[in-house]
Amino acid sequence: MTQNPFGQNQSQGQGQTHQNMHTGAVPQNMNHGGHELFDVHEVLSQSIAAMDQSTLLRQQAKDPELIDIMDRQYRFMRQEYNTLVDCFKSGQDPQVPTQSYKMAGGNDFVYGMKQSQPKKPMMSPQELDDAAISGFLLGSAKASATAKTAAALETTNPVVRRVLADSVPNCIEMAYELSIYQNKHHYYQVPQLAETDMQAILNAYAPATGNQPGMQ
Repeated sequence: MTQNPFGQNQSQGQGQTHQNMHTGAVPQNMNHGGHELFDVHEVLSQSIAAMDQSTLLRQQAKDPELIDIMDRQYRFMRQEYNTLVDCFKSGQDPQVPTQSYKMAGGNDFVYGMKQSQPKKPMMSPQELDDAAISGFLLGSAKASATAKTAAALETTNPVVRRVLADSVPNCIEMAYELSIYQNKHHYYQVPQLAETDMQAILNAYAPATGNQPGMQ
């Protein structure tokens, strides 16, 4: 029999693989598929990048309201990152379960477009302002929601899948909070359709009624 580098002979290794394929009997910390490993790696890397970006931008922010949002979101992201690392490495329930992020302010949007200066890329670091900083953070929150959704759809470990899925609404909540902040300060304007067009779309669908075909 041929010895492999891991101390098992080739026949034993093949037998173990055969058993795992049929019974799924693998250790909890090895209960991960290939796509899952790559996608969660991307999620964790993106989470680190988002926190690093927040750390770099924190000293440049001027508005106390924006600074408060940044601090609260950073603390939440850090704990959520640790929770995902915990269950990803162990394959079991994390010591600190996923929490729910709550915005501190209201959710009122100002609708309509006002004339403003066209936006363009910065020409120097001195142009960095609260509008740009909040935009960077908003982009990170949206990217996290997309990455975690994609990873959850590819994850085989049930605990990791649940942690990823439960964290997606938190990314959405953080993005929503940042978009409200931008809207309030006129950094982000929200157009609306004409009332007749809006009503036409709102009334374009009706509730489903009756039973499924073939069922009593």
